[in-house]
Amino acid sequence: MDGLSAVLLVTLGVVLVAVLAYAAGDGYGARFHVLMLLFAAAMAVTVTASDLLLLLMGWEVMGAMSYALIGYAWPDAERVRSADIAFLTTRAADMGLYTAAGFAVAGAHSLRLDALAQADAPWRDLIAAGVVVSALGKSAQLPFSFWLSRAMAGPTPVSALLHSATMVVAGAYLLLRLRPLLDATGWAATAVSWAGALTALLLGAVALAQRDLKQLLAASTCAQIGFMVLGAGAGSVDGAAAQLVAHAAVKSLLFLCAGVWLTRRGSDRLVDVTFGVGAIALAGVPPLSLWVTKDGVLADVGERSSALLAVGFAASVLSAAYAGKALLRLLRPAEPGVRVPLSQRIPLAGLAVAAAGLGVLGVSGVPGLPGGMEFHAWELVLSGVVAVVTAGAVVVARRVPEPGWALDWLWLERAVMVVVVRPVFGAARALAWFDDQVVDGAVRGVARAGRWTAGLTGRRVEIRVDGLVSLVGRAARGLAVLARRPQTGQLHMYFAQAAVVLAVLAVVAVLAG
Repeated sequence: MDGLSAVLLVTLGVVLVAVLAYAAGDGYGARFHVLMLLFAAAMAVTVTASDLLLLLMGWEVMGAMSYALIGYAWPDAERVRSADIAFLTTRAADMGLYTAAGFAVAGAHSLRLDALAQADAPWRDLIAAGVVVSALGKSAQLPFSFWLSRAMAGPTPVSALLHSATMVVAGAYLLLRLRPLLDATGWAATAVSWAGALTALLLGAVALAQRDLKQLLAASTCAQIGFMVLGAGAGSVDGAAAQLVAHAAVKSLLFLCAGVWLTRRGSDRLVDVTFGVGAIALAGVPPLSLWVTKDGVLADVGERSSALLAVGFAASVLSAAYAGKALLRLLRPAEPGVRVPLSQRIPLAGLAVAAAGLGVLGVSGVPGLPGGMEFHAWELVLSGVVAVVTAGAVVVARRVPEPGWALDWLWLERAVMVVVVRPVFGAARALAWFDDQVVDGAVRGVARAGRWTAGLTGRRVEIRVDGLVSLVGRAARGLAVLARRPQTGQLHMYFAQAAVVLAVLAVVAVLAG
C-alpha cells in the first residue's frame, strides 16, 4: 500500500457505495450485487498487487465480471453479443500482460513490479511492450476504444462503476504504477504519451459526433482517460492521479443521472441540477474539479513536448464542446416529473459535491504522492476562458458540428471484427463442429460397435457355447445311466465285472510292455 494505491482504493470504495445505493432504488437482486462486489474486489486486488502474478489474478476476475455485467440481461441476444465483443477485445489486449510476465521471468528473474525496470535487455523492452498493449486495451485507448461503446449494453449502475473507478481506469493505473519501467526503455513513455494524447483528441471528436447521450458519455470516458495516460507517459503522476479521482466522481454522476432519465422516463429538479454540475465540470469550466486536474497534466506535458501540449489543448477544447452538447439535454422540453427515491438522491448530491470540489487535489497534491502540481497562471486562465466560451457557444447555439467520420467510432469495431472477433468465433464454430462430429462421433461409434459386438456374440458365439455345454451335460447323463445298469445288487455280477476289468488291465499291461 502506498499513496497511489490508497487514493485508488478510497475512490473505488466511495464510488461503489454511491452506485450500489443508487442501484437499491431500482430493485436489483442478489445476482447483480454479487457480481458488482466481485468486480470491485478484483479491482482492489489489481490496485494493491505488488507482483504480476497477483495482478493477473485481479485482472482476470475483473474482465470476467465485466463480461457478466455487460451481458447481465442475458435473454437479450444483442446485449450478450455486446458482452462477447467487449470481452474478446479486452482479452486480446490482455495477452500482452501474459507475455510480459513470461519475459519478466526470463529477463528480471522476478515477477515483482518494482523489479521490472531492472530487467536485462532486450527483455525490458519486451516487458514494457506487453504492459503497454494490455494497459491501452483495458483503458479503452486507441486502437481498442470502441469496446467501451459496447459496454453501454449493461445496466446503468454497471456503466457508472465501470467508467469511473474500475476496469477502464485499471490500465491508466498500471502505467502510473510502472512509470520507472516506461522511463527505463527510452521509448515506452513517449509511445504512451502519444497514445493518450491522440485518444483524448480523436475520441473527443467521436463524443462530439454522438447523438445518443450514453454513447457521448462513453466516448468522453475514453478521451478523459486519455489525459490520464498522457500524464503517465509524461511523468505527471500527481496530475494523472488527481484527474483519475475527479473524473471518477464526474463520470459516475453523469451516468447515474442519465440512468434516471432513461429508466424513469421523466425529469427531476435535483437530477437536472446534478447533471448540470457534472457536465460543467467535464467541460473544464473553472473552478470545478477537472479544470484544475486536466491543466495540471497539461502543465507537466508542456515541460516535455510542445507538440503533445498542442494536441492535449485541442483535446481539452473538444471536451468543452461535447460537454456543452451534453448540457443541451437540460434544454429539452420538460417531461412529466418523476419521484426519485431518497436512496438515489443522496448519492447524486454527494457525487455532485465531489465533482465540483475535487480540484483541490490538483492544488494541494494527492496524499502520498509528490505534493501539488506546477501551474502557470496564463495556462489556467486561457484554459478556463476557452472552456467557458466553447461550452457556452454550444449551449447558446443549441447545435454543434458533428464530424461524420467520427460517428461510427472511427470504424474501429469493423477493423477488430475482421482481425479478432470473426476469427475467434469462426474458430469456436470449427471447434464446436469438431467436438460434435469427430469427438462425439467417435464416442457414439464406440458405443455402436460395442452394441454390435454384443449382438454378434449373443447370436453366434453364445449359441455354440451353450450347445457344447448342453452336449457335455447329455453325455454325462448317458454315462450315468450306463453306470447304474450293472448295479443290480447280485454279488456274482460284481465279481464278473471285476474279472472283466482285470482282464482288460492285463491286456493293456501286456500291450504296453
